[in-house]
Amino acid sequence: MDFITIFLIAIGLSFDTFAVSVTTGLTISHIRFWQGIRIAIILAFFQALMPFIGWLIGKQVENLISNYDHWIAFGLLSILGIKMIYESFSKDEENKKFNPLIIWVVIGMAVATSIDALVVGVSFAFIEINIYWSLLIIGFVTFLVSMIGMLLGKKVGSKLGKRMEIIGGIILIGIGLKILLSHLF
Repeated sequence: MDFITIFLIAIGLSFDTFAVSVTTGLTISHIRFWQGIRIAIILAFFQALMPFIGWLIGKQVENLISNYDHWIAFGLLSILGIKMIYESFSKDEENKKFNPLIIWVVIGMAVATSIDALVVGVSFAFIEINIYWSLLIIGFVTFLVSMIGMLLGKKVGSKLGKRMEIIGGIILIGIGLKILLSHLF
């Protein structure tokens, strides 16, 4: 898989993190730079860890499903994309009081926003990919997106988060389609 495709996957995966980061910026408008760095590092770490765990799981079953692995990758990425688009229209706003400066809160956010990355990692096991390079890209993009999200949350507000989830969903569906078509033709 080429750099651009991995980069687009990283962007698609980071939109949940972006929405959480915007919310963090809205909730704690006085957040300091180093506090933001800590939050972004934790979010990026989990976003990179989950695909690795998924990849390990996928490698265990790769031989059993190698004849239709591209369909599985397409299905998983499409389901995630559709889920992201659907959730972007949800009326349930994140009005809960939470403090992302508390370590357990930020770890909870990190795990919740990286579950889809676990599924992407499973699909990585079925295609030719340098997993370590991919994890580095995913972690780096997530870190940047998190920092940008917190900054925008402080400046712009929450309206941007929903639109970004739609774009992320479309990107994941498109990449799933690309994987499928590259195996069929």
